[in-house]
Amino acid sequence: MNTETLLENYRFLARYNRWFNQRLYAACEQLPDDERKRDRGAFFGSIHNTLNHVMWGDRMWLQRFASQGADTPGLGGDVLDLPPGARYETVLYDDWAILRAKRDELDAAVEAWLGLMPADYPLRTMRYCNTKGVQREHLTWLALTHFFNHQTHHRGQVTTLLAQAGIDPGTTDLIALV
Repeated sequence: MNTETLLENYRFLARYNRWFNQRLYAACEQLPDDERKRDRGAFFGSIHNTLNHVMWGDRMWLQRFASQGADTPGLGGDVLDLPPGARYETVLYDDWAILRAKRDELDAAVEAWLGLMPADYPLRTMRYCNTKGVQREHLTWLALTHFFNHQTHHRGQVTTLLAQAGIDPGTTDLIALV
């Protein structure tokens, strides 16, 4: 496996996530706050709650990456902060402007981290406990792939909720960034 190509793939996915998130949040701003927070029958209820879930998931995974030791520059400070006891349904930011600013901050940190990541990092063994306390061990590239796939999955849900609300987020396909 060519590790430099693998790492460049994750760097590209980080750029894509940032681009998509900027477009998605801009589309969401076309709705008033009460409409973003309205229960629309989705898994997390509202657009706002779904975007909070993505933020929670990203921070949880980034904490796991950071706990592996060295080679996590950019993943310090409050970029990884989660309140004690935070779970997948926790609303981290009730205020829309703060949620959007924290999303931008997190996306920049992920890009910076991946930009400095050593080529062998994805092939290292990662060890952590999952949310149920079960010890996990696997190659880091599997977790990196899940990290990006998780965002894509839930952003797809948000684009559906936006479409149902009459908002077109525009082109969001990964290939559009090429």
